Amino acid sequence: MTKLQNLSLFPDDMLYINRHLKFLETELGQLYQSIPFNELGSLLPQKKTKVGAKMRLSPKGLFGLMFLKHYTNLSDRKLIDRLNTDWAMQLFCGIQLSEDEMIKDRNMPSRVRGFIGEHVSIEDVQAVLVESWKGDMENLHVQLNDATAYESYIKYPTDVKLLWDSVYWVFETMHALYRVLGLRKPRSKYNEHKLAQVDYQKKRKKTYKMTRVRKRALLRLLKKGIGLLTLVQEKAEGQGISIKEKHLIQFIYIKEIYRQQQYMFDNRTNQIANRIVSLFKPYLRPIVRGKENKRVEFGAKATVAQVDGINFIDRLCFDAYNEAKELIDSIRKHRQRFGKLSQIGIDQIYGTNQNRKYMKKEGIYHSLVRKGRAAKDEGQQKVLRKELGKERSTVLEGSFGNEKNHYGLRKIKARTQATEIIWILFGIHTANAVKIAKRKARKKHSKRIVPKQLTLAA
Repeated sequence: MTKLQNLSLFPDDMLYINRHLKFLETELGQLYQSIPFNELGSLLPQKKTKVGAKMRLSPKGLFGLMFLKHYTNLSDRKLIDRLNTDWAMQLFCGIQLSEDEMIKDRNMPSRVRGFIGEHVSIEDVQAVLVESWKGDMENLHVQLNDATAYESYIKYPTDVKLLWDSVYWVFETMHALYRVLGLRKPRSKYNEHKLAQVDYQKKRKKTYKMTRVRKRALLRLLKKGIGLLTLVQEKAEGQGISIKEKHLIQFIYIKEIYRQQQYMFDNRTNQIANRIVSLFKPYLRPIVRGKENKRVEFGAKATVAQVDGINFIDRLCFDAYNEAKELIDSIRKHRQRFGKLSQIGIDQIYGTNQNRKYMKKEGIYHSLVRKGRAAKDEGQQKVLRKELGKERSTVLEGSFGNEKNHYGLRKIKARTQATEIIWILFGIHTANAVKIAKRKARKKHSKRIVPKQLTLAA
């Protein structure tokens, strides 16, 4: 009963205890037992005073809600609806709602993502999970490495769309300030351009000449709008009207968008450093992937290391980078997590002379095509290279598809850079937790049947 009391919020409530026992036998309960919630909860800061509203979920419950989000692959609104009506999900998050009690805040998952993203790093979470899962993992001396992109949920960006979004934001913000100040709006061709933008977007075939004419007009309108908005902001500040910080930051990004677009228009180029492709997610950068059906992706690029089928993030960045330069750092991280590394499966892009020399010095066998003379044990090395390459191209790349299709990573719908990182982190580790839960269940089942077999044999 002591163990049940430790797990239970209401040790005297027999209904709760019976439900908890049933819950632990379900797949969701097995997932719950595979995640170190106590250690993860300790990563969050504790509330020091009693001032303010009482938290609906404990620190462990906040992590539980994030794992539950990706396990069910539901939207935030539908997740809260299910949480209100499903007692198993409530147990997973460490709460028990009464019959007349409901969680009405459907934005709770979004706020939880923001809170965790503010106080917890990827390295801290992964360090806790490695320590907990290491005992259920085998072949810790083998690692598979590759990079993938996690696309953000945005409309496909074009220069015309980006310029129009900027124009729309500038003029609508400016008109709102004029209303607050009680001033008459200045004359502009904003309404005419609204109709012109609709006409342009309706055209199935947009020629180069047509697009260039549209860009020129929007650049002129945006330049005028930036000047007018700057003046009205100064008037508002002069009258003691404060402007929200997020609006000021957005205005800075719009000025940078205008500078970049004007430069590319004047020089007839599509290339510029730190190019902004989305007004509302200015941290995104185009990542050229070279795939046949999708040459460019817009989102985060991640270097992922897989050990015994469990994926860990070695680097997550919204800028395009060369993953080959991350290999040595990835090997060092593996040694910090698991100790010795003797075999690694990698793509041919990792086959730089620097990486080859480092792996040869450290005695690490790899899946790269051999350079130079054949070794004495070339036959064995060839077989090993083939197996490592096969595992990387099937198991590791297959896990990317599994995470994207079933754990909410196909399109990242978070709204800020920090919450996108948290979304990707929990999507990957929810898939890992499901694998660990299945392994624990198999071990538990084998322990039950082995004594019976020994008895019958005797």
